[in-house]
Amino acid sequence: MKRTAKVVGAIVAVLLIAPSVFAQGATEGAAAGTRGWLAVAAGFGMAVAAFGCALGQSRVASAACEGMARNPGAAGAIRAAMLLGLVFIETLLLFTLLIVFVKI
Repeated sequence: MKRTAKVVGAIVAVLLIAPSVFAQGATEGAAAGTRGWLAVAAGFGMAVAAFGCALGQSRVASAACEGMARNPGAAGAIRAAMLLGLVFIETLLLFTLLIVFVKI
């Protein structure tokens, strides 16, 4: 419970501080310098998304293999559900890639 409270508190703190970043408009000199940082942030964001998707896909595949091993008769239904789950996970990664390309 304490860990959840800490995570929620950190998220709330970030959400309360984030609007102050956009409070002042960028000048010409500052706008040119932020393009490089935007690329770095996009790279980190894509790396985190790829890591999360890879972890999620490995867990889905592991659970599906375990389920098929325990109940071979339900292998078709398990495989269909696994493919649907993998599609949803991969879609999240593709959306992140799209956002990276649009922002840069």
